[in-house]
Amino acid sequence: MRVPKRKSEQGVYVPADPHITQAKHDELARQLERLKKSVPALAQEVMFHAKNGDFSENAPYQIAKGKLRGVNARIVELGQQINKAVIIEGAGNSDIIRLGSRVTVEANGLAKTYQILGSAETNPLQGVISHNSPLGAALLGHKAGETVKLELNKKFVEYRIIKIS
Repeated sequence: MRVPKRKSEQGVYVPADPHITQAKHDELARQLERLKKSVPALAQEVMFHAKNGDFSENAPYQIAKGKLRGVNARIVELGQQINKAVIIEGAGNSDIIRLGSRVTVEANGLAKTYQILGSAETNPLQGVISHNSPLGAALLGHKAGETVKLELNKKFVEYRIIKIS
């Protein structure tokens, strides 16, 4: 079922990256169940405030209706994300960098370890980067010992792949 969109909502939808780990998939499923359980209470709140007269002048009704609309939209979004999910399997003992790989690289004399996952799970402070990021995309498909050149801020940086796990 297609839902009509307001002018402010048109053209701003960016589909979520379908590549997620099993842990993220389970987290999204739990969040979806929690939201589905909250719908009856929100619907009751809307009905309660609807009894208080004129809809155009009823601010609590408008707020409750907005909450319910937001939860329903999130339920649809999470459902689509879960249905379209591509589970990232552990990289295992692969020689080649792929989604799920943990990679140690050296650049400018500093070694750093990254795990390459989907965009929904990135956390650069903990060393988790997206396969869509410049570094993640450049590393995919390479082997240990190879060097990858990347242009960052109009400078070329060489990353030497030390280890893949």
